[in-house]
Parts: sequence; C-alpha cells; structure tokens
Amino acid sequence: MTSSRKPLDPRITEQRNPRTAAIDLASSLEIVDLLNAEDRTVADAVATQRHAIARAIDIAEKSFRAGGRLFYVGAGTSGRLGVLDASECPPTFGVDPEMVQGIIAGGLPALTTAQEGAVDSPQAAQDDIAARFVGAKDFVIGIAASGTTPYVRAALDEAMKRKAATGIIACSPPHDDLLQRVSVAILPITGPEAVTGSTRMKAGTATKLVLNTITTGVMIRMGKTFGNLMVDLRATNNKLRDRSERILIEACGVDRERARELLKEADGRVKLAIVMQKLGVDRKAAERALEEGGGVIRRVTRDDPPPV
Repeated sequence: MTSSRKPLDPRITEQRNPRTAAIDLASSLEIVDLLNAEDRTVADAVATQRHAIARAIDIAEKSFRAGGRLFYVGAGTSGRLGVLDASECPPTFGVDPEMVQGIIAGGLPALTTAQEGAVDSPQAAQDDIAARFVGAKDFVIGIAASGTTPYVRAALDEAMKRKAATGIIACSPPHDDLLQRVSVAILPITGPEAVTGSTRMKAGTATKLVLNTITTGVMIRMGKTFGNLMVDLRATNNKLRDRSERILIEACGVDRERARELLKEADGRVKLAIVMQKLGVDRKAAERALEEGGGVIRRVTRDDPPPV
C-alpha cells in the first residue's frame, strides 16, 4: 500500500526511497544490486537535460572566446566535484588553470574535511566571488544537489550583480525565482537516494556526468581535439612524449622519427605540429593559421572526417 502522506521535506533528494527501505537487512550482494539498480537511472536523468547542457557549452565557449572564465561553485560533495572537474582541465586539455576554476564553501580545507557551517554563509560566497574579480565575461555555475544551498544562491546573486552569465545544476528543483534569473538551469532529477539524503550517490554521479560533458564539450568546441584525439597537450614528460608521438603518427600518417622531429620543431605542441605537417609550413605560419581558425585544426587544414 502506497502512503499518501505529504513528505516531511519537499526536496526530492531528502525524501525516503521506498525501493531501499529494507536495505539495512540486505546481504552484501543484495546491497550491491540495490545500489546498482538506482545508479542505472542516473544516465537517463542526465539525458533529459541535453538541451540545457548544450546551452551551457555554448555559453562557456562564448565566455572563453571573449577572454572569460568558467567557475563552478558548490558546498560539500557538490563543491568537491566542481573542484575535481576544474582541476582535470589543465592536464587533459593543456589550458591555463585560471580558465576553469572550482570554488568550494570553506575553501581548500573543505576538500578533505567537512566544513558544515560554510554552506550557510552568504557573505563567504559573496567574498569568494569578489576575490576572483568575476565580471561580465565570466560564466558562474552553481552546483546544489538539493537546489537550496544558501552559499550557492548567494554566489550566483553576486555573480549576477557583476553581470556574469550564470547557471545552476541541481537534482531537486530550485525555487522558481532562481530558475527565472539564471542563464541556464540543468536539472537531472535523480529521485530519492538509496540512503536518504546521501547526495554523494545518485545526485553526485549525475553532477559529475554533467560537469564532464560541459567541460569536454566546450574544449572540443575550442579546438582542443582533432577528431577524438586530444591534441592540445604539451610533451613535457616521457609518457606525454610517447602519447604525443602516437597522436602525430595517427593524425598525420608519419613515422615515429618524423613525429619526433615535428614535436621538436613545434616546441612540444602537438596541435601546432599537426598543422605544420598538414600545411607544410613552419611554426610561425602554423600559429597564424590556427589563430585565424579559432584554434580548430579542421578549419585550418580542411580535412574531411574519417568514415564511420
């Protein structure tokens, strides 16, 4: 029999999940199966937000091409996920660490130790946004699994005052007044957690999928890949030199020796080496061509995509 009693908390992420109500009596294998069954719903929830995520990618690209930055702002798990995604952009795509930044309530100590009071501090959020001189060229995305985090709301309010583009990622619908004011709202509604209120689970997984898609999508739009090859990396150690050589062999059809020569001539910059080889030009000419093509190799070389 289904209860018609009104939930004690309207936030979906804080409600009890009837499918896992007896999980405390489950065996280890049953726990695994119950959690896996819940996790399988996450990708579908994210897919419902495909248009909003694409909109966020477009806003981020516009911001980057104007010299702006992307900020993720969150508390607790949401903040940690933002910091994680931001920190992975420089090694993956060769970008400046300032380009994508994660801001977490409570600062760096909150990455490893819970700073529970920080979530309720609007003034700290305003100060954190001000300290980074957020302005009209920037894009600030708040992450709040429950949709109600005071720190995130205050950070977005401050970003709006500074004329930045804004977005919200939440797994429970935020208040309508916030939805009407942000540039984009991404709302993968993942439902009640297997363990009530533990938003590091389904909500956290959905958030990570969304963040990965935004940064990967905008980096592709910015020309950080050639096809699906990561080309905007620098060969700064043995592992990356080997990867860089293999990318050149794959993309340009050269042998290992020629790949090494190209990397040396391009000062270790794979994207530049590809353009040099394909156009038969020196480094300076390749740099000019890439600048004119917005950093996208195919706009410069006119290569057709490989057959599927």
